[in-house]
Amino acid sequence: MIENRLKKRIREGKASYGVISPTTEPVVCEYLGYGGLDFYIIDGEHGAINAPEAVHMVRACEASGITPLARIRSNDEKLILQFLDAGVMGVMMPGTDTPDDCRRLVDAVKYPPMGRRGLGPVRAADYMAGRHAQAEYVAFANEQTLVLPMIETMACLSRLKEMVTVEGVDGFILGPRDLALSMGFLDGPAHPEVSNAIDRAMDIVVSAGKAFGTVAATADQARQLTDKGATLLLNSVQGLLAQSVKAFLRDRQG
Repeated sequence: MIENRLKKRIREGKASYGVISPTTEPVVCEYLGYGGLDFYIIDGEHGAINAPEAVHMVRACEASGITPLARIRSNDEKLILQFLDAGVMGVMMPGTDTPDDCRRLVDAVKYPPMGRRGLGPVRAADYMAGRHAQAEYVAFANEQTLVLPMIETMACLSRLKEMVTVEGVDGFILGPRDLALSMGFLDGPAHPEVSNAIDRAMDIVVSAGKAFGTVAATADQARQLTDKGATLLLNSVQGLLAQSVKAFLRDRQG
């Protein structure tokens, strides 16, 4: 277990930039880490990524100085445990619509007495052969791991004021496309109603002293969001590649 640099930045109120990616290639993690991004979210929801594959990606993140997180497909404590044991330092969880969903996530991520995470001689614990005694490791891990439920539905937004009070939750990540779908906008989030809903969510989360994150497609969007109080700015590997390809081909003739 190493220090969670992203959590340190969050506590210092610094904006942090990262990506979410469905690829299983550790080299991509290294590219982005050495490029200076703050966090890399292994997408185990839309990506077909399992815990053994995540181990190699976490190693690449650690080597290149980027914090490894994971979006995991379901709020299943045993599945979450496998990703955490691989060395993932935080969980971004879809489908969290109630305070009970948030509590279940905290229980899965944190060891007792904060949660119910099981302890074993695994990679995250230095195989119980590292520099920490067991009690020191448990306390350190509980301090370093991030719990980040997702805001993706109007049902979630309607109970967000309760959800932000759940002990152990560090922040929330808003998925604008799914939120737009929940609101009935099948063509995406580019509607005033969706923008207003995002602003309401951000106000609730930031006012509670939690970190707020969402998608920023461009540097200008990221700047606008940070001006409003967002501290976690996400792009996707696909999005960054698409932007770069378009820029590279901009002056192509024929």
